Amino acid sequence: MSMTELQKQTNANIQAKANLIWEIATHLVGLFKPHEYGKVILPMTVLKRFDDALKPTKAAVVEMAKKLDAQKVEGTIRDGILCRISGYDFYNTSNYDFAKLIADPDGVEINFEAYLQGFSSNIKDIIDNFDFANTVKLMVKGGVLFVTLQEFNSAKADMSPDKITSADMGYIFEELIRKFSESYDEQAGAHFTSRDIIYLMTELLVAPEKTEIQADGCTKTAYDMAMGTSQMLGCLTECLQEISEDAALTCFGQEFNPETYAIAKADMLVQGGTSSGMKFGDTLLQKDFDAKTPGDQFEGYEFDYIIPAGLP
Repeated sequence: MSMTELQKQTNANIQAKANLIWEIATHLVGLFKPHEYGKVILPMTVLKRFDDALKPTKAAVVEMAKKLDAQKVEGTIRDGILCRISGYDFYNTSNYDFAKLIADPDGVEINFEAYLQGFSSNIKDIIDNFDFANTVKLMVKGGVLFVTLQEFNSAKADMSPDKITSADMGYIFEELIRKFSESYDEQAGAHFTSRDIIYLMTELLVAPEKTEIQADGCTKTAYDMAMGTSQMLGCLTECLQEISEDAALTCFGQEFNPETYAIAKADMLVQGGTSSGMKFGDTLLQKDFDAKTPGDQFEGYEFDYIIPAGLP
């Protein structure tokens, strides 16, 4: 099989997986409007990927969390220990996973809340910016929380890292974002820009030093001042790595829309990266001293590439 045929097959598999996940939205008809399906599907996809990724180390993390709590170990030390055990830049210390949640239909609301509270602070930040707590309340009121969890625990929503690579998970997540964006009709451009357009923009960005990168590789930094769902940063990373296997890019970004910020941060973690370089706030506003207007949170930083506000 040629590389082109293999890529076509991979793309088809990614789209098929995204379609299967999106079909879960059939349970939301009537309770949510079509343009609101993403408010359920996107955060649930993120949570299920994390749930599947954490499964092998979950018991060890829960046990260690109890020991650390008994010893009153807190803050960055506690986070560092638990992340090291989980093997990721996040963890969950609750006694629940998706399988255990659907094993107790009567307690699903209380148990799911305990499950969400068990995540590390970076995941809680994503959940908060998705405004997922209010979404869950509506799901409970409409009687669809259990069935949604049940669907996401089925074979079609299996997102274990040994079955779906970080790169492919990123593509699946992007396909779900596209579907979510299309439901906005005329507002779709505010959420999603065609990958072809972004690839062209990244090619233009790196063109002046492409030959040098091919020869020597590179270690670069990039800052997207208004990152949206961080597609530019993702495509720039891909572009550099296609030029040279020895190319590395550390990404930074800022976004003022809570939902797109949550998507960007989740996407970075879904693909196995770290989200510490992503900040919430309006880059274009003047920073003040009481933190009500954060402004540019990377003032004084220097980057190899800067993607200015206003680009798609």
